[in-house]
Amino acid sequence: MLFLTETELEGKQAYYGEICEHFGDQGLILGNWDYDQGLFDKILYKQGGVTIYLRCPFDVIQGELDQQDALLLFKKPFIIKHILNIGLDEEESPVLTVTGLEQFQKPVDKDAPIEKKSSWAEDGEQVISKTLSGMTFVPI
Repeated sequence: MLFLTETELEGKQAYYGEICEHFGDQGLILGNWDYDQGLFDKILYKQGGVTIYLRCPFDVIQGELDQQDALLLFKKPFIIKHILNIGLDEEESPVLTVTGLEQFQKPVDKDAPIEKKSSWAEDGEQVISKTLSGMTFVPI
């Protein structure tokens, strides 16, 4: 995991309805979430079983995430690399696989080492900078 230190996103507050549309226009989509926290994700690189994501985590500080007026507080964005097992999983049950109950394998590494850190950090910071331009945030 590579935390991005050169962005202005951390500590900003915005309403879910407004930020979701604007972030979506820049390719950042709501990923893993719960009613009180979540992530906006953008795939920066994907080839074979390797995927590098830009992740913008947030907490919901007022309301619930499924509401347009939920107030979000952004935390420090980061880059993460996942390596998935794209081959056959010899340890899984053939019965579960055939019936469709076992359709996903565990990743080989969900937080793999990132090579060329400065390059990926720069890419992530540029995405965030472009996303933030012209946005209005809720004053703290």
